[in-house]
Amino acid sequence: MNSRIKHVSVGLSAFCLMVVSGSATATNGYFTHGVGAESKGMAGTGIGSDSAHGPIIAASNPALAVFAEDNWEVGLSAFSPRRDYEAIGGFQGNFGALSVGTGSFESSSEWFPIPYVAKNWRWGEDKTISFLFYGRGGMNTDWDDPNTVAYFDPTGLGGAGVEFPGVFGAGKAGVDLSQAFVAINFAGKAGDNFAWGIGPVFAVQMFEANGLANFAPYTKTYIETFLGTGVPGNPTSLTNNGHDTSTGYGASAGIWWAMSDAVSAGLSYQSKMSMSEFDDYSDLYAESGGFDIPASAKIGISFQGSNDVRLNFDIERTEFSDVASVGNPMINFLDCPSLGGADIESCLGGTNGPGFGWEDMTTYKFGIEWTPSDSQTYRFGYSYGEQPIQEADVLFNILAPGVMEQHLTFGMTKRKANGGAWNFSLMYAPKKTVTGVSMFDPGQTIELKMSQFELEVSYLW
Repeated sequence: MNSRIKHVSVGLSAFCLMVVSGSATATNGYFTHGVGAESKGMAGTGIGSDSAHGPIIAASNPALAVFAEDNWEVGLSAFSPRRDYEAIGGFQGNFGALSVGTGSFESSSEWFPIPYVAKNWRWGEDKTISFLFYGRGGMNTDWDDPNTVAYFDPTGLGGAGVEFPGVFGAGKAGVDLSQAFVAINFAGKAGDNFAWGIGPVFAVQMFEANGLANFAPYTKTYIETFLGTGVPGNPTSLTNNGHDTSTGYGASAGIWWAMSDAVSAGLSYQSKMSMSEFDDYSDLYAESGGFDIPASAKIGISFQGSNDVRLNFDIERTEFSDVASVGNPMINFLDCPSLGGADIESCLGGTNGPGFGWEDMTTYKFGIEWTPSDSQTYRFGYSYGEQPIQEADVLFNILAPGVMEQHLTFGMTKRKANGGAWNFSLMYAPKKTVTGVSMFDPGQTIELKMSQFELEVSYLW
């Protein structure tokens, strides 16, 4: 892959990301439950299936591009995450606590567009080259209810708490993370029973955070300057800096193996993606604004049954804990000198700086594909994965409540006489609640709640 193609790919991804900035895709952690309407209709399954899906299937398993025709595919989803939190009890800022105002509040942003584009080209009889653009990762919250407040002692001496506007007492709070991917995929077959696929993946991220100014005393910049000069540092890269952009790359690979005429299996892997830092938020995220994209691995098996029914079973593993900004727990705050510790790197922005405390996530998926005629296919799916947020980290995760565990899906394909096809998928994720004690107010309980809907439409020609 020469540098010119890389620059074009990343440039296209950045442009499309600008168009859809603000997208929120928190389903399995902050990744979608699948890519493409056909796979999403089966809860994201299908990496072991050689069913003739559109070229976007290469985003799930690069090897499956050899079973797609020389087609274009474009898709757009309307994604609706419903997020709210409830704060119960607390010290109202007394005794040195930082208390979230009590009550139940909803994030105001509830609908987001997520596009994708894919094209497959045949290269000889058994090889293909594919181009893929898709959004798969992100999270968004917008806590702008004027009734949200926080309480703390502005003197820092542990006196009486004072009320300030905003979830964390610094005005409107929230985050906006959008991720777009461009993949160039090469796939081929080795005989009738084995296929492979491999290629580079480029990514662009955009991020914004607001309402976090009161965490300034817990940043590495603040403490490092204070210890050196006696004057607190000014962490200018903590919050309210607008959108910042990060770029990076990784690779994906996959295989498909037919064990018999009726049974086949697939394995795919996308590497951890090395991303440039969010410089405008180097006082917030660990490793001076680092926010790499975690690795994920999938394994699946597919059974072709009678009556044109196919059953798919997939397992997906995402390594959230391997990215410091996502996986580092809030308890790392206690090692920051601001809270009596002795490790500057455990402050916000440091190597061990607190993150969202997400654990790795394993998702189990089941999908059914039924093709009663040459013109129609119906799909159904269910997935379950234990959400990654720990009870001790609920305070920070008001910003990123990716707590979904179950997904119920339906999809269908309607093929046209001219060779084109319409694909549809629906997803519903029932409400999930995570409850824990606030780290900065041991008398307060915080509940994170979330449910989701999605409708996706694509056209293949």
